[in-house]
Amino acid sequence: MRSAGRIVADILNAVREAAAPGVTTAELDALAAERINAAGAISSFLGYGSSFGMPPYPAVTCISVNEEIVHGIPGGRVLAEGDLVSVDFGVSLNGWHGDSAVTFGVGELSAERAALSDATREAMWAGIAAARVGGRIGDISHAVERSIRKRNAGYGVIAEYTGHGIGRRMHEPPDVPNVGRIGRGELIGKGTCLAIEPMVTLGSDATATLDDEWTVVTRDGSTAAHWEHTVAIRPGGLWVLTAIDGGEAELTARGVPFAPLGD
Repeated sequence: MRSAGRIVADILNAVREAAAPGVTTAELDALAAERINAAGAISSFLGYGSSFGMPPYPAVTCISVNEEIVHGIPGGRVLAEGDLVSVDFGVSLNGWHGDSAVTFGVGELSAERAALSDATREAMWAGIAAARVGGRIGDISHAVERSIRKRNAGYGVIAEYTGHGIGRRMHEPPDVPNVGRIGRGELIGKGTCLAIEPMVTLGSDATATLDDEWTVVTRDGSTAAHWEHTVAIRPGGLWVLTAIDGGEAELTARGVPFAPLGD
């Protein structure tokens, strides 16, 4: 899973660097597909959904722009200066999955949108830092929610869509909500791997799904941000499998033990 996570991190960086005014989301998806093939990996997203009655997902990335929260299908949308873009991306390698999402601006970003992305990223790391063997899923959920609420910025925290377990399948139990209470939820055992992924808006938390049956947007048209990492929860600490440095810098800054395994 660490090997898959490294590929995810590298390709997300490449997509982020290629994003610029005038570039289409389809062009970014094509870049990611090319890099997956070069890495000898398999897309976790392409074709997803057919086994449970949804239209097969038609791309290797989910690219959500501005009012799109998650599951945006790449296509002819042309990126413009000031857009806020979230890219969700996953691959499998030798049957093991890695899943991550980043949010970034195209060109110069407004202060309001930049603050939203920063708050969502910080909430993700707060949730990661709350994970420990013997803890509960609700500890993570509470930390994510509290990180956002304490800003008193009127942000909407999306409760309808959650993080998840991950391993041999991209989505495994348990769900990891972005709102919750300490001490509630499933017990976290050693070696548990979770995808922790807050989604936050500048307005309401109400959502709608477009006619493509995938793209989720804010009902009030407000801008959204989405950050995600895959994390291994080990007896000695945490290992962020989709971070280039394994999460060492962010975990150390928060006083959380960094516990890689042969990294």
